This record gives sequence, structure tokens and C-alpha cells, in this order.
Amino acid sequence: MSETTIRLAQPEDHPALAALMVEMQGHYAVPCPPLAEILAGLACLPAGVDILVAAKEGAILGFASACNLYPGPGLKSGFFLKEIYVADAARGSGLGRALMQALAELAIERGHKRIDWTADAEDGPLLRFYESLGAVPQPKKLFFRLTGEALLKAAKS
Repeated sequence: MSETTIRLAQPEDHPALAALMVEMQGHYAVPCPPLAEILAGLACLPAGVDILVAAKEGAILGFASACNLYPGPGLKSGFFLKEIYVADAARGSGLGRALMQALAELAIERGHKRIDWTADAEDGPLLRFYESLGAVPQPKKLFFRLTGEALLKAAKS
């Protein structure tokens, strides 16, 4: 039986990764763009974005997407974890923890001093998972978003 490997995504991973992203959108019950649009996005990732994949026997079972940040506290760089997702069929197998470990190793390798992310405040199991990693909630921080009309208005002001 082959082992699961965690590695940076390669272009040949894009079709399987896109399919997993479609599954993720369904899992969270949110709208999903067409597959061609997802593949186009993967083909031209913005600079500074890294996607780690958990692969076993050619199947992509999970991924973590992060981008580089600068500056952080002390004017140090870090990662912002945008998404981590493990396929429904692979949940509970330790892939989430393995992806986070690999992301932490990559952060240290690149000289980053931290990894930040947001989480659904009502998802108890997810919050317990993050806390089991040693992550500490930041209650003094608020998460903001500009989108839609507000984004357009901000761009014109």
C-alpha cells in the first residue's frame, strides 16, 4: 500500500485538484464556478500563492492553499492560509494535520515567522482541530471583507 505524500501542486495535478475544489464548494453549500473557470484559475495563480496537495496513488485527497504576507508583527513575513480541505472520503485519516505540518515546514524553510488564517466561529470540531495544533485564537482581531458594490465604491473613492 502506498503512502500519502504532501507536496507542492504541479500543473498535472490541476484536473484532480479542481475536482476536489468542486467537492469542497458542495461540502460548504456555496456556489461553484464552472470547472473550466477553476482550471483557468489554477493555471494562472497569482504570484506568491502556494498550494500543497495530499496525494495517494495518483489521487489528490486534500489541499492547503496559502499566500505570502509581508509585513507582519516585527516586520517579519508569514503565510496566510486561505483554504485547507480534505476529501470527505479521507476525513479523519490525519491528512489535515499532515497538510498543516507541511505548511509549517514550508513556512520555516522560507523564513516565515507565522501562519495566520480565519475559521468559522461556529465550527467546534474545526476550532478544536486548530487548537490541537497549538494555534491560538486572536479575539482582538476582526475579519473584514470588501466585495460587490462595496468593493466597486471603495475603488472609486
